[in-house]
Amino acid sequence: MTKVLITGATGNVGTVVIDALSKLQHNLDLYAGVRDINEDKNKFANYTIQFSQFDFTDFKSYQQALAGFDILFLLRPPQISEVEKYFKPIVDTCKNEGVKHIVFLSVQGVEHSKIIPHHKIEKLLVESKIPYTFLRPAYFMQNFTTTLRNDLIQHQQICLPAGRAKFTLIDVRDIGEVAAKILINISAHINQSYDLTCKESLTFSEMAEALSRKLEINIRFKSPNLISFFLTKRKEKMPTMLILVMIMLHYFPRFQKEPSITDWVEKITGRAPTSFEQFIHDHKKSLTV
Repeated sequence: MTKVLITGATGNVGTVVIDALSKLQHNLDLYAGVRDINEDKNKFANYTIQFSQFDFTDFKSYQQALAGFDILFLLRPPQISEVEKYFKPIVDTCKNEGVKHIVFLSVQGVEHSKIIPHHKIEKLLVESKIPYTFLRPAYFMQNFTTTLRNDLIQHQQICLPAGRAKFTLIDVRDIGEVAAKILINISAHINQSYDLTCKESLTFSEMAEALSRKLEINIRFKSPNLISFFLTKRKEKMPTMLILVMIMLHYFPRFQKEPSITDWVEKITGRAPTSFEQFIHDHKKSLTV
């Protein structure tokens, strides 16, 4: 059997990859990479899966966690940006342990943005000569149920320095399904890169309108200047590094070419991607008090 390790297994993406695989017939020997096996295994009580102790911040865990695996599903935890310090040792360990393929969760537009960590990680993987597949998703719809939820619930607003920039979107559940389909047929995706989007691109004003319509409450979009945004988020005790990531994600697109809509979700899964309105419908309880 092909032995597969899913890193970030307890996070948004890792969880949906495991869930999508549970709905498919496959011969994969599936492992969840978790920091604390005793604590985290309960989260997967309903799945047929084994566990490997893997901690991005613990170099000692790399070798034991990766030994004997054929495929690694790799993502970058938001708090880890030092590629040379953390990801180079992971890639080197993969080479030493004979990992045959790495599926990496990157980001759309990575090839045009050398300053983001994903660009450097992709470069590391290409240079390693380990066969790879790059998944490059658009803006996560699930940001509205995580990092943007507080403003949405408490103030009925979206407050981001995004101006009139248009964003392509993707439901994380679609990423999970794409990843699962690739993992069970890995030989068809060697050294390929896939931009993953739904069929629409929207400004945050348009997203606010869609949220208002579906939730039946008035959601406003406010685009503050960078200083105001930074100070507001610091008052909310958001870590400085996360604020900078928020600026990178939402401010820089104002000066970049509008990202393309692709059909890779449909090609790989055989069905249309989830629309933003469908996402709102499915998560109505999380998006309201």
